Amino acid sequence: MRISVITAVTAGLVASTAFAQEVAPTAVSYNEGAVEQSLSGVAGDPANGRLIVGDKGQGNCVACHEVSDLADVPFHGEIGPMLDGAGERWSEAELRGIVANAKMMFEDSLMPSFYKVDGFTRPGNAYTGKAPDDSFGPLLSAQQIEDVVAYLATLKE
Repeated sequence: MRISVITAVTAGLVASTAFAQEVAPTAVSYNEGAVEQSLSGVAGDPANGRLIVGDKGQGNCVACHEVSDLADVPFHGEIGPMLDGAGERWSEAELRGIVANAKMMFEDSLMPSFYKVDGFTRPGNAYTGKAPDDSFGPLLSAQQIEDVVAYLATLKE
């Protein structure tokens, strides 16, 4: 009996993950800059989000923002606001909107749109310095956005 219950719960989790629908970058719905719906349909992983925020080859958020939790990463920027307390300043939906496309909430933002694939002037291929090709996609995947949002939500003052 116990194995049947465990098997049923596991099957339910696998099925719900299989039906998780990823939102395409062109189908994201913004409400005053916030994005209520998960972009991947799967909960974010704050540990992976922390890696992305500090990784100069992925999110590279520390190029513009200071984050005390990432003191081990050198050369934090001072262009954007400090991210300490981000989880208290903004809701999860607002964080998702800011990371996906900050210009939807803050029109004059210098922050790159991490989940956008159109409307650019002369876009490059992510951080490679090369021109785009047919595989041009967002800077971060839907799941990476969710991971970054999960991490930023943990940053409380």
